[in-house]
Amino acid sequence: MRHLLLMADQQDGKHKFLCGHDERHWFVAAVPERAAVSTVRTAFDALKPIVVRAMETRLGVKPRKRNRRRNEAFIRQGEWFFVPVADDSLFNERLVLRNEPIARGGGKPHLCEEIVRQGGELVYLAAGFPQGVTESERMRLMIRDPKLRHMHWVAQRRNPSVFVRGRVRHPDHKTIVLNGWHQVLMNTENQSMAMRHVAFID
Repeated sequence: MRHLLLMADQQDGKHKFLCGHDERHWFVAAVPERAAVSTVRTAFDALKPIVVRAMETRLGVKPRKRNRRRNEAFIRQGEWFFVPVADDSLFNERLVLRNEPIARGGGKPHLCEEIVRQGGELVYLAAGFPQGVTESERMRLMIRDPKLRHMHWVAQRRNPSVFVRGRVRHPDHKTIVLNGWHQVLMNTENQSMAMRHVAFID
């Protein structure tokens, strides 16, 4: 709880940032404006996905345990929450990928020992297009600029449901071990307008 909740009055409104030290490095996280946040504790709550908060309520996690990196409802590593899946037999072993990265766009990825991705939108990534473009957007871009046809495009899925098992590694965080499948959920920072005032440099 020894963090700082900072309010910055910008031209586009008042924004709040949670600043502190997480395991090995300093961090800053933009807090979603829709949340009524006035303390470090309420900022932590606002950064949790709805699924995580619902799981804490359902399992009756004690208030003193809710902002730890690990409790009955989740295990957290940086901005990622890993929530246990009730039925471990949901996934076909042939769909399991090994040593796959998860990343929110930019920065160092978290490397997952075993991962399954389901659903999401097919997008194509290339230099200059780190967030990805859909097939129709890619075709329009290549019509406007034929040189883009020769770029190395990689097909990935945007916003899929992601499930992980085993070790999750990251150079800035202690390795965690997930026994059984866990759903991967990112914190709510990307729902904040204040994100435009934060630069990630790794």
